[in-house]
Amino acid sequence: MVDKTVTLAAVSGAHGVTGEVRLKLFAENVDSLKRYKSFNDGALTVKSLRPTKDGAIARFAEINDRNAAEKLRSTLLTVPREALPELGEGEYYYSDLLGLPCVSTDGSDLGICVAVENFGASDVLEIQMPSVDGKTGKKFMVPMTVDAVPQWGERILIDAAFVI
Repeated sequence: MVDKTVTLAAVSGAHGVTGEVRLKLFAENVDSLKRYKSFNDGALTVKSLRPTKDGAIARFAEINDRNAAEKLRSTLLTVPREALPELGEGEYYYSDLLGLPCVSTDGSDLGICVAVENFGASDVLEIQMPSVDGKTGKKFMVPMTVDAVPQWGERILIDAAFVI
C-alpha cells in the first residue's frame, strides 16, 4: 500500500458567501472526519466541520469566499490509508477491497473487485471477470455477507453458490 490514499468526502458545492462548502460523506459520519486536521496532503486545513441532514458543512483555512468555494466543487477529500483507525473483527475499508483478486471456493479465478456499492441493505461487491479472447470479461455482483464472502485479505474468497 505505497502512498495509498482514501477518499472520505467530496465537495458538492459552496455554502453561503464566506467560503464554506457542502460535503457528501463517504465516511461513516461527520465524526469520522473530525479526527483529521487536514486533507489532500495538507492542501486543505479544517477550521470547522458540522453535520447536516445529508452530509456536512466545512470551512477550510485556505478558502475565504464563495468563488474559491465554488472552485472546490467535485474535489475529493483524501487522507493517507495509514492515518485511518484500526479495524475490528469483520470490518473492512472499501478501498482495501478494490483491486483484490477474487477466487471461488471451488478454486476458479473470478477476476478482481472493481467496486463496492451499498444500495441500502448491505455492501455489494462488483467483480470484473477476466478477459476472454480479447473481450472484456463480464461483471457480476456478490453481497458482502459471511455466507457469500467467507474470507478477504490478500484476496477475496467467494462462495461458488453465489457466482453466476
